[in-house]
Amino acid sequence: MRPLLSLAALAGLPVLAAAQPIAITAARVFDGAGRFLPNATVVVEGRHVRSVGALPAGFRGTRIALGDVTLMPGLIDTHSHLAWYFNKQGRLHQGNDGDTPTESMLAIAGNAWTTLRAGVTTIQSPGSPEDKELRDAIHRGWIAGPRVLTSLGSLSETAGTPDQIRERVRTFKSRGADLIKVFASKSIRDGGAATMTLEQVQAACDEAHRQGLRALVHAHSAEAMNLVSRAKCDQIEHGMLSDQAALDLAAANNVYLDPQCSLVIDNYLQNRAKFEGIGNYNEEGFAAMRNSEAARIGTIRNAVRTKGLKMVFGTDAVAGAHGRNAEELVCRVQRGGQPVADALVSAQSLAAESMRLADSLGTVKAGMLADLIAVPGDVRRDITALLRVRFVMKDGVVYRNDP
Repeated sequence: MRPLLSLAALAGLPVLAAAQPIAITAARVFDGAGRFLPNATVVVEGRHVRSVGALPAGFRGTRIALGDVTLMPGLIDTHSHLAWYFNKQGRLHQGNDGDTPTESMLAIAGNAWTTLRAGVTTIQSPGSPEDKELRDAIHRGWIAGPRVLTSLGSLSETAGTPDQIRERVRTFKSRGADLIKVFASKSIRDGGAATMTLEQVQAACDEAHRQGLRALVHAHSAEAMNLVSRAKCDQIEHGMLSDQAALDLAAANNVYLDPQCSLVIDNYLQNRAKFEGIGNYNEEGFAAMRNSEAARIGTIRNAVRTKGLKMVFGTDAVAGAHGRNAEELVCRVQRGGQPVADALVSAQSLAAESMRLADSLGTVKAGMLADLIAVPGDVRRDITALLRVRFVMKDGVVYRNDP
C-alpha cells in the first residue's frame, strides 16, 4: 500500500477522502481566532467540521491520532503569485521564452501543489490571466492546490481617466475576477513613490465596490498608502516605506494592511541570477531591496503597535518562494515582535475576514469548511514549527499525513 500512497502524493492526489466521518485528535488545537484547546478532537463530516472538543460518544468513522502537534486552520495567504515560475533555462518565465503552454501550466500546477503541502489552503493572487484556469481546475478537482481568488490582472496610472478606469474594472468583473488589483506606487526597486492621483485610485476602488468586488492596492510609500486610505479601498499591499501617520490613517479608515517582513526580498536576493537583467531587476533594484530591511522590519514593528490596524498575512510569493510561505510568519514573530497567536490569526480568521470568507474559513468550529493543518509540538514555543507541516486537509480531504 505504501507505493500507492507515494504515487498519489506525487500526483497531487488526495491521500484520504473518506465517505465516513473523520475524527482528528491532537495535543492542542488552535481555533484560528486566538484560543488554544488542549487535547481536543475535531470531527469532520464531508467538507465541513462537525464538532470540536471531546470525541462524541459512540463515534463511528475514521480516526486520525496526530499526537504532539498543534492542529489549526489552514493558512490563508492574501498575496501570492502561483503563475510565477522559473523556466527550462532557470530564469523567470517571461512568456515567449521557449516553454510551451502545457509546460507553463504544469509548472503553475506544481506551484499550487507545493503551496498546499506547505499548509496554505487558500491564496489570493493579484494577479495573472493564467489564474482563472488554475482557479477553476482546482475547484473542479482536476488538480490539487489551494483555493484561489484572483484579480486576473491589474490597473495602474496608465489605465487612463477615472471613467476609463471604471470601465476597466467592469471588464475585469465580466472576465470573472474575484477582486481588483491597483498599482498606486512604483516598485520598491524604483523607490516606491506614488504614481496615481487620488481621483484615479478613488475611481478604481469605488467601481470595484459597485461591482461587489474588493480593491487591493500596491502602495509602498506613505504618500501612496494615504491615497489608498482616503479612497476607502480595502487593502494596502506592502507599505514597506510607511510612517506612523500612514499606519494610523489606515487603521482609522478600516483598511487592511498586508506588509512583507522577509520572504519576498530574501527570495529575490537568493535567486538573483534567475531575475537579473529583466526589467528593474538590475544593480540598482537589488541594492534597493537589500537596503529595505530596516524599513520592512520597522513597518511590521510599528504595525503591531498601531491600535486598531488590521494586519493580514500575505507573502507576495513569486518564483522560488512557493511552499516557503510560512517563513514570513516566522519573521514577523522573531524580528517584527508580533505575538504568535496574533501572527496565526493574521493568516487565519483575520485573513478570511479580509477576503469576505469568514463565514466558511479561518476558524475551527462546527459548520466551517474543513481546512486543517498540523505542525509538530507547541507552536507557541517554536514558531518555526510552521516550516514543518505534517498534516494538511482541505475541504475535508487529507492531502498530507506524515508519519
